[in-house]
Amino acid sequence: MLQVNGIYKVFNPGTVNEKVALRNVSLQLDEGDFVTLIGGNGAGKSTLLNCVAGVYPIEMGSIVIDNTDVTKYSEHRRAIMLGRVFQDPMRGTAANMGIEENLALAYRRGQPRGLRWGIKNKERTLYKELLSHLELGLENRLDAKVGLLSGGQRQALTLLMATLKKPRLLLLDEHTAALDPKTAEKVLQLSDRFIEDDRLTALMVTHNMRDAIKHGNRLIMMHEGRIILDIKGEDKKKLTVEDLLQRFGRASGEEFANDRALLS
Repeated sequence: MLQVNGIYKVFNPGTVNEKVALRNVSLQLDEGDFVTLIGGNGAGKSTLLNCVAGVYPIEMGSIVIDNTDVTKYSEHRRAIMLGRVFQDPMRGTAANMGIEENLALAYRRGQPRGLRWGIKNKERTLYKELLSHLELGLENRLDAKVGLLSGGQRQALTLLMATLKKPRLLLLDEHTAALDPKTAEKVLQLSDRFIEDDRLTALMVTHNMRDAIKHGNRLIMMHEGRIILDIKGEDKKKLTVEDLLQRFGRASGEEFANDRALLS
């Protein structure tokens, strides 16, 4: 489903501010994999997601999504294959448009744009049904401007929009980091449900070790632009935070120094 082959990403090359963000990173996700990606600040987690999404070009290597080499594809051209939810609840939706209009944009994704925009009753009924599964009462607020929703409501809506067309790959970039713990747990539960029900392949960046262990069938840890741990199957099911910290120390040769991850 996803193949990342020996990619390098360098920011500000040839200057005093040169930063090698990804160093010969290779990764393969099979159909239906739900991978959590964790690491300290600057480890390369979000950079990897941005390279997969086409936000950043890579200096070396290749990226293949659903058997298509997308290495030279623009972000816009890759978007038809991807669903994405960002850390900032303000991204991923049109704040000045209604809930119904935002869902219509997601529903029509990849279709030719014409003069006909009207939302038919059958389509509206579908939106109400989908929104009811969020259990946030949004099915009764189709005309409400998205910018007026709470962060949790907006993130849940963005998640619904990102999965509406069943993308080949779902990218979750710390999508609960800006939410309070109760709301974050709700959004994570929805993420699990959408991924399982639609059998999606997903890659989720998180700072939270407990979330990385609890969710998904595979855990990958990055450090200084490299993948240093890849834990899956029964090994992951038995994993604890303490065990993960010990494994990080053995793999990296240093302690994991990220209070945000440790205290989450």
